[in-house]
Amino acid sequence: MGYSKYNTRNNDIFETHFRKGDTAMQTPRAKDMPFYATSADFVYHALRHKIISKELKPGQRLPEVGLAEEMQLSRTPVREAIRRLANEGLVIVIPNSGARLASPSMEEMENAYEVREHLETLAVHKAASRITPLQLCRLEEAIQEEEKIFRERDTEAYLDINVTFHQIIAEASGNVVLREYIDNILARTNVYMVFYESFFNFDTNPSLEEHRQLHEALRLKDPNLAVALMRRHVNLSMKSLDPHPQKDAK
Repeated sequence: MGYSKYNTRNNDIFETHFRKGDTAMQTPRAKDMPFYATSADFVYHALRHKIISKELKPGQRLPEVGLAEEMQLSRTPVREAIRRLANEGLVIVIPNSGARLASPSMEEMENAYEVREHLETLAVHKAASRITPLQLCRLEEAIQEEEKIFRERDTEAYLDINVTFHQIIAEASGNVVLREYIDNILARTNVYMVFYESFFNFDTNPSLEEHRQLHEALRLKDPNLAVALMRRHVNLSMKSLDPHPQKDAK
């Protein structure tokens, strides 16, 4: 799943304020969208930015009519934007009830990470004997980019490069079906990271060092080490999720 960069100007424009329990919000208006091709793109990026920056909470309502009125748009682009967010797993659309941000349970997250562990350990085991010099170079470039992004505290770019790193390993496995399953599970677990991980509430990036170790194990073509490191990496990623601060979200 790719995470598009949010335009700086529109980031400045989009100063919404949710009050706990409210269904209405102050939103950017259509006249403030000069950098997007369509109004649906504008709504999509505006809402997505607010979700990833944790200004909207799990389970919070996204009132289609209210959004359309406040953005001075028809309901059609708002509906399209919500549909795109739902396709990413960030929003749940309930017939006759409307749209809400997803609110995954701990059991759901644990189940997803269990599946991810099995898929990614299989991929890294296969990749250890198949990975090419070019793919190793791409992993190294991803690590360097991740280090830069961490310094800049860019959440959306961080999500992007994290997915890229894991997709390169899946690609190196040589199994197209496995790669597709990994793409799917990464998209799902990224949703959990968006809602429940505090990306930059620490001075160092533990994931970065784990990625470096995985890169080295693959360079050495050591499948057992690579599997052990990937299993530990996925488990630590799961343990970094903390849904408790979000319990009061409406």
